Amino acid sequence: MTSYALVSEQPLDEAAIRRAVEADASGAVVMFCGVVRDHDGGKPVRSLDYRAHPEAERFLAECVARIQADTGLAVAAAHRVGDLRIGDVALFAAASAPHRAEAFDACERLVELIKREVPIWKRQHYDDGVSEWVGL
Repeated sequence: MTSYALVSEQPLDEAAIRRAVEADASGAVVMFCGVVRDHDGGKPVRSLDYRAHPEAERFLAECVARIQADTGLAVAAAHRVGDLRIGDVALFAAASAPHRAEAFDACERLVELIKREVPIWKRQHYDDGVSEWVGL
């Protein structure tokens, strides 16, 4: 089973992530797409910027490897950093399994682990000109 974990300033390649988890034995491929939304906490958001620790990709790869080891399933993830606009994809996570319940569970576990373990920080820029770091 190959491993796919990427942190990039470039737009993420959804097809590459899907290819990383697809297998003939899989009856389900689940993809999570984390998209920049136009609001948070009741305030209008105009953009985000994500900043990453220099070893963030290593941390992301460790998350992928841990979920693969725990589940025996193919999983993959990619996180974008830099300046993102409303509608841009910030995170793709994927899992494949013989059945959908396993794939959904593995994908959700992967996303939660990434949010807890990978040192990537988000700064929100609001319509009123105020900016704030989230989750520090």
